Amino acid sequence: MNYLTKILKIILSLIVLLILAIIIMFSHRDIPLDDLKIKYANSNSSFVAVNKMEVHFRDEGVQTDTIPIVLIHGTGASLHTFNAWSDRLKKSHRVIRMDLPAYGLTGPFPDENYTMANYTAFLKDFLIALNIKQCVLAGNSLGGAIAWNFTLEQPSMVTKLILIDASGYPIASKSMPIAFSLATIPLINKLLTFITPRFLVRSSVENVYFDSSKVTDLVVERYFNLTLRTGNRKAFVDRLKTPKDTSTYKNIKYIQQPTLILWGAQDLLIPVENAYKFEENLPNNTLVILENTGHTPMEESPLESLAPVISFLETSP
Repeated sequence: MNYLTKILKIILSLIVLLILAIIIMFSHRDIPLDDLKIKYANSNSSFVAVNKMEVHFRDEGVQTDTIPIVLIHGTGASLHTFNAWSDRLKKSHRVIRMDLPAYGLTGPFPDENYTMANYTAFLKDFLIALNIKQCVLAGNSLGGAIAWNFTLEQPSMVTKLILIDASGYPIASKSMPIAFSLATIPLINKLLTFITPRFLVRSSVENVYFDSSKVTDLVVERYFNLTLRTGNRKAFVDRLKTPKDTSTYKNIKYIQQPTLILWGAQDLLIPVENAYKFEENLPNNTLVILENTGHTPMEESPLESLAPVISFLETSP
């Protein structure tokens, strides 16, 4: 009996030492916002007060354009994911993009409410703060869900809709970023708020690309550093724990705006089958499937994904 007790004590001691080693190796302090601004804000960046948040956004291009293009990123990303698109589109359009609450330099919702209703309310307040009465709305993944939900709520404010691997329908992911999975596991998700291994971030980004060789060290560094913005790690967990709306997608068929459905053929997170669900239900749509592309076409295949967007923008409403 004494022998078993000693063995158990040794095992417990080893477990405690392992946990301490993990904490020492992979725990990271939050990066001060001012330090992140130096690296991830630029001369085109601005901050606007919306619902007790200082929202990071960029408003670029042709300022006389009365119907700007508004770009909305997905979970864990930031406005930087649209860099390549913005560089091209701003030559002939006004282009606005923001860091959504919970991500980038904007940081968490003060009330920690990550429901879709709160995100669409935020988008309305953001557009009003910028005096935007109408826009072309484009969103990827979570941003796509925000875009089509907002269009249902505020149809007069949206002239065209671009859905890029958008969420909304019930899905059966073929593969999911490990950070997404861990964020839904009790206790483990608590650890994610201060233990953030860089390899976990790299693995999660590579998971949503088809060609993982395109995931550069610079891309990983950006995702990693912005994750460490004060409050973002807890917000990431809080959002993924938020119960999903399981019925609103039934209203997609009521969207009348011309809609471009843009999808990566090799998207494992929201498989291409979902693109055909949007195509079936949206009465006025154009569907483009991009080969050799994953969940974030605007970042992984910017030139190939932007070509149908430009064509879509040039067509009459």
